Amino acid sequence: MTRLLIIEDNPELVANLYAFFEPLGYVLDDARDGATGLRLATQHDYDAILLDLMLPRLDGMTLCHKLREEFQNPVPILMLTARDPVDDRVQGLALGADDYLVKPFSLRELDARIQALVRRAQGRHVQGTLAWEDLKVDTRAPQAWRQGQAINLTPSTHKLLLCLVRAAPAVVRKQEMEYLLWGDHPPESGALRTHIHELRQHTDKNFASPLIETVHGVGWRMQRPAKAPAQ
Repeated sequence: MTRLLIIEDNPELVANLYAFFEPLGYVLDDARDGATGLRLATQHDYDAILLDLMLPRLDGMTLCHKLREEFQNPVPILMLTARDPVDDRVQGLALGADDYLVKPFSLRELDARIQALVRRAQGRHVQGTLAWEDLKVDTRAPQAWRQGQAINLTPSTHKLLLCLVRAAPAVVRKQEMEYLLWGDHPPESGALRTHIHELRQHTDKNFASPLIETVHGVGWRMQRPAKAPAQ
């Protein structure tokens, strides 16, 4: 079962994509503007994203760049566009898109390209897990393991941990985490720290070395466990 996010503002094309892909067993979500698409892409786990280049509120190039650079999200992205200049294709691929298809296109070809991207991505993330040091995180279910011990997470702490591991060892800014959980309307400032504290209770409390480090005034990052001194 392939979970696909369609970020496209043409309602007729979106309807055609639903009519073609749902009978094939795809699970579909869609957004009609770039800002909504970015929120869905960062709050849920998809096998692939179909991304239109020309979108209201946030264009496809900027959305792709934000997903890759700010959120360190490796989800396969196939860009859709009505334009065919070589420069556009080169720029889209340089910003992190995995493939490029010019409208109008064959739905059968689109299906084949999506499946190829999904297979390639599955080869990079064996059995749907991401790892950092002695920690492994399930990319689909809110569960992780450290030193072989199972860790049950909430949906929110799971999203935060995936974001941190994908970005490691880089810092994830506080604003990025707030957007990940609440989009453009974050609650009062203490809410995020409560989620981080809860996450640390699961991943760090019962282990010799903490993995989550606070970078004061900026955000958080994954650090490497301190090594025991030689005897």
